[in-house]
Amino acid sequence: MSLSRAIGPAAAAPMPADAPRPARYTLAGTDDSRPMLIVLHQETSTPGRVGQLLHAHGIRLDIRRPVIGDALPETMENHRGAVMFGGPPSVNDDDAYLAREIDWIQVPLAERAPLLGICLGAQMMVKQLGGRVGPHPDGLVEVGYYPLAATEAGRSLVPDWPAMIYQWHREGFDLPAGAERLATGDRFPNQAFRYGESAYGIQFHAELTLAMVHRWTTRGHERLSLPGAQMRREHFDGRAVYDAPVRHWLDLFLARIFGRPAAD
Repeated sequence: MSLSRAIGPAAAAPMPADAPRPARYTLAGTDDSRPMLIVLHQETSTPGRVGQLLHAHGIRLDIRRPVIGDALPETMENHRGAVMFGGPPSVNDDDAYLAREIDWIQVPLAERAPLLGICLGAQMMVKQLGGRVGPHPDGLVEVGYYPLAATEAGRSLVPDWPAMIYQWHREGFDLPAGAERLATGDRFPNQAFRYGESAYGIQFHAELTLAMVHRWTTRGHERLSLPGAQMRREHFDGRAVYDAPVRHWLDLFLARIFGRPAAD
């Protein structure tokens, strides 16, 4: 299956007016005191808005950086879930720590522990599940804000998906066997997926804070000249217009993965 031509332009039929709304979930009020495992891929990286939202709900963070030698747990028994973030490497690089992380993903999958992979983290999940990760056939990238369309399966989990989302990647992935597509895009068709009942991957970056946009577009300025990338000003203009729905969606999505059903 082609990484960019598996489907046509992003489109999703609107949810019928009489369709039942998905059950509401919340991160508040849980009696699970275990920390969230946070896997970062640079020494100076932060969990951004994901970390902020988890902290706001009283969830402690256990931050590990395998790139500087931090070990990942042999079991998820002492963690309520895991979030694997993005980073500069390609999942196809031959760095030993990347191979160890990809192998480690078997742990939460086997234990059915809640797992979220973001960009590189999602691509690692795809590799672990036997899927392919690679560049767009025409050499295009997504760096800036691009359209996003939830599938029916995506809306059945979270009703309110943003129409535009921040991206920062040169590679995309095929949908692994057994995975369910939750959202799609024009240039890279697989933008979000679920595997089983507890593992989720997203290609985009809902976790970005304004400070992170400044940092990425400064330190990674060379990527702004890649084919299909947006100019730096467009990143900030897009954030001013599109960020509020993204934050709302992220709160709902994290609650759906790591929370519990909310009381009516």
